[in-house]
Amino acid sequence: MIRRLNGRHVWLPVFAFLTVLAFALPAAAQTGIIKGTVKDAKGQPVDGAKITIDFNGGMTHHAELKTNKKGEFVQVGLQLGAYKVTAEKEGLGGQMLETRVRMGNAENLDFVLSGGGKATAPPTKAELAKSAELTKVFEEGVAASKAGDNDGAIAKFAQASELNPKCSDCFYNLGYAYAQKKDYDKALEAYKSAIDVKADYAEAYNGLANIYNAQHKFDEAGAASAKASELSSAGTGGAVTGGSVNSMYNQGVILWNAGKFPEAKKQFEAVVKADPNHADSHYWLGMAFVNEGKMAESVPEFETYLKLAPEGDKAATAKAIVAQYKK
Repeated sequence: MIRRLNGRHVWLPVFAFLTVLAFALPAAAQTGIIKGTVKDAKGQPVDGAKITIDFNGGMTHHAELKTNKKGEFVQVGLQLGAYKVTAEKEGLGGQMLETRVRMGNAENLDFVLSGGGKATAPPTKAELAKSAELTKVFEEGVAASKAGDNDGAIAKFAQASELNPKCSDCFYNLGYAYAQKKDYDKALEAYKSAIDVKADYAEAYNGLANIYNAQHKFDEAGAASAKASELSSAGTGGAVTGGSVNSMYNQGVILWNAGKFPEAKKQFEAVVKADPNHADSHYWLGMAFVNEGKMAESVPEFETYLKLAPEGDKAATAKAIVAQYKK
């Protein structure tokens, strides 16, 4: 299909066709933050309170730290998932809270030690030793994935999931590795296993959406991406986070591939409003304007894309459209 504008510009093509686009794929190993405060019954900060952080999702992560003079603490580099966090201080007792580390935001916990509580005991040395093999195998899988060794990653994450069938992150990373090899059936199976273990695993739903999109199963992709978006914002009071931005972008991709261009445009507009630096959304918003014959509106989007991603995989097309329009 060819459009002519102002009697002189010829645009080839307007991209009103189905093209499988690349999703905003999450990294194989993502990390998050837990922070918080510890106060006594009078609301005064507790200095030197012992904080114990234990992963509750199949892998072992045990961290110990202490609060500062303001009663504050922060722990970074945590695997995404569920945690039990305890705070205790001699003479003030202890308190245990549960939380979930999610992508794109820090989890904040506020402890009040009144003197009557008793903190839950951390795992014993025997329990930590029992999971040492699982931790080693999982980390080897992450290293293989980062190195682009998908076969090696598959072997390690499959072994890890056998060691602990309740390890949702093992199944998720297994699915990611299969997806890189375009072994979509096995990727779907692994992502679904991750969801079976952890029903609110937003990243696994995004993984399903990626695979369904690649298979041109756009209804299934849309449903999975919508669920991922719902879960990404569930613990953030509706605030837009990195995870929900990617989910919105993915939904735009799915709608575009399904030929629902006006709906796709709305998704890309929502993404650039939430994250003005999301380069690919600027590009596809530009394409949406091209598809509507609104070339003047499209050019600023392509120029923004080129500013954000001058060496991006869509840079050549963006440059060609901008140059043609400005002739």
